[in-house]
Amino acid sequence: MNISLFERLYADGVIAESSLQKIKSAPGKQLFSLYWEIKTILYLGVLLLSGGIGILIYKNIDSIGHQAILLFIALISAGSFFYCFKTKLPFSLQKVASPNLFFDYILLLGCLTFISFVGYVQFQYHVFGNRFGLATFIPMMILFFTAYYFDQVAILSLAITNLGAWTGIAVTPTKILLANDFNNNTFIIMGLLLGTILIALGVLTNNKKLKAHFEFTYTNFGLHLLFISCLAAMFQFENLYLLWFLLLIAISYFFYQKAIKEKSFYFLLILSLYLYIGSSYVVIRLLFDVAKLDIGGVYLAFIYFIASAIGIILFLIKMNKKIKSV
Repeated sequence: MNISLFERLYADGVIAESSLQKIKSAPGKQLFSLYWEIKTILYLGVLLLSGGIGILIYKNIDSIGHQAILLFIALISAGSFFYCFKTKLPFSLQKVASPNLFFDYILLLGCLTFISFVGYVQFQYHVFGNRFGLATFIPMMILFFTAYYFDQVAILSLAITNLGAWTGIAVTPTKILLANDFNNNTFIIMGLLLGTILIALGVLTNNKKLKAHFEFTYTNFGLHLLFISCLAAMFQFENLYLLWFLLLIAISYFFYQKAIKEKSFYFLLILSLYLYIGSSYVVIRLLFDVAKLDIGGVYLAFIYFIASAIGIILFLIKMNKKIKSV
């Protein structure tokens, strides 16, 4: 605060001496913000409550009874959603602020207990039979609706996670699912497709201004899915690992351009780490499989890791300065 300005105003007779004294004492009385501390405590409270309900059910399942447990979970979920419907602000395709501090956490509690309710019903009573996809599809659709209707990024993250679970179940035959004998190749391809779809949804969301602030969440999930699936393909399809490495480079270049455009050091850091893992795998394979090196290859590998670690640190420092200067 520019105190000298107010002193000049007092000297000119514009403000009174009492007003000047209040202005001088104001900086010492500034409030300390507890916003993030309160948010952290509330999030932990929701998670602890959800975990506590699970522990209570686990330890007292015989004495409480399944019907009583289901009724208890349903009442918490229904009560949370009822409160949110009553207090929410009008719907908009743009960002909508929460009506109060507790709204986000009550909605999160409602969604978590709803997922628990559906999972409990399926586990105990097999309502959906062996149609496991349906048991994840219904919560997924409700979570997506909830995320958009109440404008909640945290719920969108739950919905996308459920989408990944539903996709994995939907493409896996029931016999394989029951035997826990998963087809890695199938999941790698589905991971690449799902990652691409999420990136496309992020672009569409941003371009069409349909909850444009959801774009980062879609992109973040898609980014990790694409990179992890591509790395998994390099390890799984050993004879074609160089082709998958080229795809990894292409994905990295796409997110590099995005990072520069949006001045996002986060995207730059993530793509650098994933590309470093892929590059290191290729280098080690070339050293030992192509060059046929033994102990010499081990020494070269140590030298590579030391030099590359220094190189990636210098690269990130340079790029951070570049992003800030753009």
